Amino acid sequence: MYISASVPVSSHLLLRTQAVFRSSRLQTPSATRMLSFLFFTVLCTSCLAAPMMHYSYSPSVGGGSGTSFSTEGDGRITAIRVWEISNAYITGIQMRYGGIWSEIFGRAVGIAQELNLFDGESIIQVSGKYHTNYVYQIKFLTSTGRSLVAGQPTYTSFNFYSTHPDAELKLLSGRFNSAGITSVGAHWEVYMDQSNSTYA
Repeated sequence: MYISASVPVSSHLLLRTQAVFRSSRLQTPSATRMLSFLFFTVLCTSCLAAPMMHYSYSPSVGGGSGTSFSTEGDGRITAIRVWEISNAYITGIQMRYGGIWSEIFGRAVGIAQELNLFDGESIIQVSGKYHTNYVYQIKFLTSTGRSLVAGQPTYTSFNFYSTHPDAELKLLSGRFNSAGITSVGAHWEVYMDQSNSTYA
């Protein structure tokens, strides 16, 4: 028998119940059925009390020099902005969660490329190109097939996606210096609430 370690109280309850049945010598068919029923009840209660969270991480790529960053905010991602140097690399990234923009990680150069997500739309894939010094291209693909592409298609390819089919991009993490983004990784999670309204 196995019960998840995330619910130790239920596990202790089951062990105490088994000990009581052994010590009381109630080794009858009805007692066995009662113990089986109790085990099933505890197991179901444990599942309801601690639902499984689907989370995965796509390890960062790139040189990784400079200051670390994480775009995490409250709620789901509703928009993305990316800055680049023409014919060069990615200089800055910014995410909006609900109606609130995160800080700009890296630096803003020129006019940003921006993608605003529709209600219920999510980012399901992040790909691009990187080298030992900077991230040279980044592409965001959404659940409706739309995309945002910034940077130049040079050097080594990367491709990030979740290990769970219903997960979406939760945040980006990585490093940046005074010139641009030097590394990037992706974090994925399943959201129970499928709305990503900017008014949430």
